[in-house]
Amino acid sequence: MNFEINSANPAVKAIITGTAPHPARLAAARGILPLPFNDLLEVLVALTQNDDAELAENALSTLASQDSNGLQNAFKSNEVAPQVLNFYAEREDLPGDIYETILTNPNTPTAAIVKFARLTKSGELLEFISFNQQLLIRTPAIIEAIVHNPYRTAEAERRASEIKREFFEKERGAQQIADELRARGQEAAAEFVETGGTDLSLEDALFLAEHIVVPDAETDDSWLSLEYIEEFYEETVEQRQTIISKILGEISVEEDGFSNDRISMVNRLMRMGMKDRVRLAMKGDREARNILIRDPNRIVAQAVIQNPRITEQEIEKIAAMRTAPEEVLRQISINRTFARNYTIVHNLARNPRTPFANAVNILARLQLHDLTAISKNRNVSDAVRRQAGRLAAARTGR
Repeated sequence: MNFEINSANPAVKAIITGTAPHPARLAAARGILPLPFNDLLEVLVALTQNDDAELAENALSTLASQDSNGLQNAFKSNEVAPQVLNFYAEREDLPGDIYETILTNPNTPTAAIVKFARLTKSGELLEFISFNQQLLIRTPAIIEAIVHNPYRTAEAERRASEIKREFFEKERGAQQIADELRARGQEAAAEFVETGGTDLSLEDALFLAEHIVVPDAETDDSWLSLEYIEEFYEETVEQRQTIISKILGEISVEEDGFSNDRISMVNRLMRMGMKDRVRLAMKGDREARNILIRDPNRIVAQAVIQNPRITEQEIEKIAAMRTAPEEVLRQISINRTFARNYTIVHNLARNPRTPFANAVNILARLQLHDLTAISKNRNVSDAVRRQAGRLAAARTGR
């Protein structure tokens, strides 16, 4: 008899393998051999498969006579043998709460759960299985068993179908899109679809992938230190709608209106989770960068200036933005490459959101006529204005 023995009890091994005397095996089959309950159940299930008809019949009879409370306690144990759980999962006469215990025991073979989901006539138990999302993801055959069982409830079918669509059909669809993008030579876009965008529909993922221009090999996320982790959060629907209105309002003022395509782009971007928006900010094209630099979350905005394809002309524009996060302006001001661009440092000096310490350091690099203008600019802070006046006076000898 081929039966995998779970118990470490030598008596159990002797009975199952047949090395124990026949009277001892018969006593075990009748349930009168003093064994721990889990060991007894394992012996009995093994003996039901024995070629000796007397042993098999007695074992079946003993198993059928077991008390429900005793079985319930046994099935809650991590020590119960998988073969025992499999045996009782095939029974059709147990109370529902015992089946629930069997279905949630980690020792229950997945094949037994698949078979149970395929054959059970209990819609409630099918619904119970459907709530175990991780189990269904690990074993897609259970999903198929539920949706094809004529006794399924509407809720069980809905949950199983949703998991199938989200975790399997979507994954296959994403891979097909990635393969198509790669065939067009859009490697960066293919990588984006394969490795993220899980909150998006395939249609949105494909649309946004067209705006990915930076491959993974060119990105560097070392700037994302631990201090930023707590700022990774997902906005509510209301918060996202407010952000959409804010971004569209800024673009409308800047560009004297916006197209329906731009509205669609912003809406699709804001359906993304924050982590995916950070990824897109670091990998996206100019249009994506122009929108995401306006994201109220400073990490997304900072990711934009970490994009290796960003141009100095874009940085000039960001340095002048009154809505740019202070941290973004600070990062620009200490960047040696950007510091060589006079327009960038001039815009930073005139931007009231540039941190004071950085603005003061920049003033020394400005030409006299620009210092004089800033000293009279009521939009900058009093401290920056006074410092600009002092520097201008020093240069003119006053």
